[in-house]
Amino acid sequence: MQQKPIPILMYHSIASMPKGTVMRSLHVPPRLFKLQMWLLKVFGFKGLSMGELQPYLEGKKTGKVVGITFDDGFKNNLVDALPILKKNGFSATCYIISQNIGGINHWDLDKGIDENPLMDEDEVKEWITEGMEIGSHTQNHVHLADIDTKNATKEILQSKLDLEKQFDCVINHFCYPYGSYNDEIVNITKDVGYHTATTVNRSRAGVGSDLLTLPRIPITHRTFPHLFLMKILSKYEDKHA
Repeated sequence: MQQKPIPILMYHSIASMPKGTVMRSLHVPPRLFKLQMWLLKVFGFKGLSMGELQPYLEGKKTGKVVGITFDDGFKNNLVDALPILKKNGFSATCYIISQNIGGINHWDLDKGIDENPLMDEDEVKEWITEGMEIGSHTQNHVHLADIDTKNATKEILQSKLDLEKQFDCVINHFCYPYGSYNDEIVNITKDVGYHTATTVNRSRAGVGSDLLTLPRIPITHRTFPHLFLMKILSKYEDKHA
C-alpha cells in the first residue's frame, strides 16, 4: 500500500483573541482546535508527533497520519491543546526555544503583538510526561540564514544540548524559526544530528520528502472545517510548494 501525502500541521498559540488583535491568525481558538482534532479522528487520521511520524515519512510504515506541531512552546499549548490531544489519542511535537523557557514571545513585541507566556520548566516536563514530544526551535528564536556560521551553529547545536540536559530526553527534531534557512543551515542541522527539521514552506509532505526541509500546513484562526479538510484531503496546499 502506497503512503498517501502526509500533512504536517503548523500551530502556534491556542487561544481566542478579540478582533483587531495584531497577527490574530497565529491564535487558533480552543473550540476550533477541538473541532479540527475531532475531524481528523472522524476521517480516520491519527495525529502524531514528529518522532512517531518519521517512520511514515521514511516509508517504513503506512497509514492515515497527520503530523501535529506547535512552534514556540506557548503555555496555552499545555492548558488548552493537551487535553484535546489526549482525548483523541493523538501526540504532538512542541518546538521549544531553549533559552526562553518560562519567558514570553519577545521576538514579536516590536510588531505590536501582545505578550504571550511560554511554558516554564515544570510545564514542559508535564507536556513530556503526558506523552507529548519536544523539539528545538534554537536558543533565541533567531533568523538563522541572517547570522554568521559560528552563531548559527551554536543556536542549532546548543539548543539541542540545552534541552537534552534540562529535560533528560533525546532531541531529534528541529524547526527553523521564521522558516529562515539555506543550504548551509540545513547542513549544520544534519551534522548536529537532527532526524527531521520543519519549515514554513506550504505543502503536504510525503515519502521521499527531504526530512530536513519538511513543508507544513499553516492552521490559523480562520481555518474553519471546510478549509481544514481541503488542506488535508486535497492538493490545496500543494499548489503553494
